[in-house]
Amino acid sequence: MVLAIIADALQIVVFPLFVEGALSPADDILDFGIAAIMVHFLGWHWEFLPSFLAKLVPGVDLVPFWTMAVANVYRKSKRIAVAAEEIRPQQPALRSTTLLKP
Repeated sequence: MVLAIIADALQIVVFPLFVEGALSPADDILDFGIAAIMVHFLGWHWEFLPSFLAKLVPGVDLVPFWTMAVANVYRKSKRIAVAAEEIRPQQPALRSTTLLKP
């Protein structure tokens, strides 16, 4: 998440280098690098594709798409983990070893 925030902040703060959108080599290098790192760390998620494509449009760099994509992937992974936890049958931690006499 921190990497996505840094990438978005860099594109917003250093705006003159990234103003051309798809025509800016600095913007392309940054976006290719961030996309590769995100896929490496988090695996492939469809949320990264719109973020990458939106960064090619001039002026859209002001929207923090990388941060939103990572937040969405994190939210989905938590929801899947909670659903898996609910499905898993609950087993007692300790079994009673005492025998009852008739």
